[in-house]
Amino acid sequence: MAKAMKIAIIDDEQDMRQSISQWLALSGYDTETFASAEDALKKLGPDYPGIVISDIKMPGMDGMQFLKKLMGQDSALPVIMITGHGDVPMAVEAMRVGAFDFLEKPFNPDRMSELAKKAAHARRLVLDNRALRRELSDGGQLMKKLIGVSPVMERLREDILDLGQADGHVLIDGETGTGKTLVAHALHAVGARAGKKFVLVSCSALEEDALSKRLFGPMMPEDSQLPAVEEARGGSLILEDVEALPDAVQGKLLSFVNDEGTPPETRIIAISNLQEQGKTCEDALRADLFYRLAALRITVPPLRQRGEDILTLFTRLSEQFADEYGCDAPKVSAQEAAQLLQAPWPGNVRQLINVAERAVLQSRRGQGSITSLLMSDHEDMQPVMTTEGKPLKEYVEAFERMLIDNTMRRHKGSISNVMDELCLPRRTLNEKMAKYGLQRSDYL
Repeated sequence: MAKAMKIAIIDDEQDMRQSISQWLALSGYDTETFASAEDALKKLGPDYPGIVISDIKMPGMDGMQFLKKLMGQDSALPVIMITGHGDVPMAVEAMRVGAFDFLEKPFNPDRMSELAKKAAHARRLVLDNRALRRELSDGGQLMKKLIGVSPVMERLREDILDLGQADGHVLIDGETGTGKTLVAHALHAVGARAGKKFVLVSCSALEEDALSKRLFGPMMPEDSQLPAVEEARGGSLILEDVEALPDAVQGKLLSFVNDEGTPPETRIIAISNLQEQGKTCEDALRADLFYRLAALRITVPPLRQRGEDILTLFTRLSEQFADEYGCDAPKVSAQEAAQLLQAPWPGNVRQLINVAERAVLQSRRGQGSITSLLMSDHEDMQPVMTTEGKPLKEYVEAFERMLIDNTMRRHKGSISNVMDELCLPRRTLNEKMAKYGLQRSDYL
């Protein structure tokens, strides 16, 4: 669940500090008070997880000086200024410097709560965007999101690390919902361009003229961004649904690629969905452009090829949703584990995410089953899965690994607690963990 937003309250009058703090605490905020701007500056860093409410007239450093200091270290920090009667010109100047808004004494507490709510919402968006940008620039964190021990996932991670160090353009293809855009982010983050621009354009979301303008310009004075090829210069330009590029835009892109030379200043990462009708990206693009974009290539595996990774992903996702909804994650039976492994998953990881969330929601209501969700998603699926050529031993081992993995994480690596819950002697547990590649250190 999201933590309460912090509010720093700065006022040299103790009664005022306490009354504001008490009122906002009743509204669910985590308040902290300071008698001076100097004291507050010791605690308020560039990524302060909250907002600031400050009086303007204070001894020592006044509110305007304080505001300028705060704006200098984090211009996106919402600061609400409290002014006395007749200080409106000063409040206007504070807004020009960067204050979020101001309150004039005596103020209505409800008005203060309303402003705090707006400021907190704005701050949360800023902090979330910063966290996302940091995450998308951290190759290690992104690689951890590519969960799985199946051979196809091991190969995918190796390909990302190898091609991330190369200079050529890359084509990423695979079925819908397999995580191709995540792979593009990881490819950018593990390479030499990690600290540079990552610009994503969806080729299927815009009409031909709008797409051409977004990629190559010209831009009008009122436009808020550069053409994508300029914006991404020196970094990575990601073209989603590249097979949707109109012929005329393909020609412009080919000219751009040719002008870039070798190695290219800007790397293009093209993302293509494999066509169900059998038409591929190679069929959709002119040959000279295709072979330039596909100089290097990564195919993201479909979920149905990832074996017991399906159970690992389902468990992680259901635990995340259970935490979000404040309930327990649903328990998976042996039959349901077999059905998860055998489901065709045409929507791949995106579909698995939906099934995991629905499983948590129906479990919270005390009804339904994972089997019923899979049957509703796949009408031709049989309640008991018996695929020809798939030994029962493989299902048993996958289910066993999932149980040990879940139990180890639940007990944070406590071997004795896991032994008790699963009724296994230490030697047997150690042997099974070694067999399935599970290490106690991963759960501490």
